Amino acid sequence: MPGLLIIAHAPLASSLKAVAEHAFPECAARLGALDVLSGMPIEEVEAQGRQLLDRLRSPDALILTDVFGATPCNVAQRLADGVQVKVVAGVNVPMLWRSLCYADDSLDAAVARAVAGATQGVMQVATSRPQNQTRKAGGNDQGNSQDQ
Repeated sequence: MPGLLIIAHAPLASSLKAVAEHAFPECAARLGALDVLSGMPIEEVEAQGRQLLDRLRSPDALILTDVFGATPCNVAQRLADGVQVKVVAGVNVPMLWRSLCYADDSLDAAVARAVAGATQGVMQVATSRPQNQTRKAGGNDQGNSQDQ
């Protein structure tokens, strides 16, 4: 089971970790979070990330980060080797939960599940409740079978 490290702009990483621990408290031992503060030197972020990663690897780890091209992702890319440590950008709660739910998966399977969880967890939701109106006979809507 790969370890899981979230590297994101503060306070997103620790907030996502708290959400994960709320839903899956038994997974807390294999989950780490690194909040990147504004103005934090990239070398310091990398050093903290390396310490967390060394603690979490078993021997594999998946790093989830918020935005591709930003400092957290750039650090994650420095930490990853593409074999035992991989990175997925665009972290959200469905991605995180999907990554935590499959404890026996390989690193490649964890990456695939994380990406699937992220994409399947994003959808448009109705902006208002459906109206419960009774159909009235007459008018021009007699041929329409839909309800409003």
